[in-house]
Amino acid sequence: MSQRPVCLYYSILKYRPENRALLEESFDCIELNDPSADSPEVLARVEVLFAPLGYAVDRAKIDACPNLRVVASNTTGHPHIDVDYCRARNIEVACLKFVPDFLRSITPTAELTFGLIIALTRGLFGAHRAALNGKWDRRPHGAPAMLSRMKLGIVGLGRLGGWVADYGRAFGMEVAYFDPFVNRDDWPRFDSLPELAAWCDILTVHAPHEAETEGLISAGVIGRMRPGSYLVNTARGELLDWAAVMDALETGRLAGAAFDVFEGEFEPGFAERFPDHTLLAYARTHDNVILTPHIGGSTLDAWAETERKTIEMALAALSGQ
Repeated sequence: MSQRPVCLYYSILKYRPENRALLEESFDCIELNDPSADSPEVLARVEVLFAPLGYAVDRAKIDACPNLRVVASNTTGHPHIDVDYCRARNIEVACLKFVPDFLRSITPTAELTFGLIIALTRGLFGAHRAALNGKWDRRPHGAPAMLSRMKLGIVGLGRLGGWVADYGRAFGMEVAYFDPFVNRDDWPRFDSLPELAAWCDILTVHAPHEAETEGLISAGVIGRMRPGSYLVNTARGELLDWAAVMDALETGRLAGAAFDVFEGEFEPGFAERFPDHTLLAYARTHDNVILTPHIGGSTLDAWAETERKTIEMALAALSGQ
């Protein structure tokens, strides 16, 4: 029997038990806690590297892996991987971004987005807290309007943005989008993001995190939003100007906001720094902000399927498929 390929897996990836077992079946698997535990001896052996967000797979790391054949990442983006250098070295990148047909079956982030839209505009958490405190009075919890009377602006009409647009249509909303790379006849399209922001009541973000999209939802964009509008981001925290978000909340330009993502959340030490985040301090005393810890894709079936697909892609790359 031929020797199994060597893979490096980091326990911070937290693969489901069945997928962790698949790694053991398919590879000679080395497990470390995170890339800070790398050693030259380990990297010299690695053929397949499972790459967590927040840790760069750059030229230096790639060069430290002379036997590297595949970089695998169960993510829909690859800002942490130098894809061009991998390809120059004939190293395959097994990333979910490259399997759009598979991703069309993975829906939970779009579902959470619309759940946040409903919870935010209906003030569900404030109403829930009032009921827990024994206050049974609907009048303090009136929403500004029916969703069917509100306009939904989609930033990025890809897979997730398209689903959210469909959900909005199902609720009777007017829907339009901004996306410089998409031109669809079935949805109204704005040629500029500030114009979309000025038009809509709810702005929801579904653009990928790339160098050119950092700060996309800028102070200028937020400043064009209608007073009393809403912002939802389940994409990446790096897309927002957080100081502008705070200012818009404090001045009332934003009636509310919901965030499943934060800038720098994949950097080492973020969990320890998060309790001191200024937006968290605001959210503790205001009901118009909803924060969730990046649970967009967090259903057990989505975890199981995306992790397994990444492993299968790595194995396929090794076999030359």
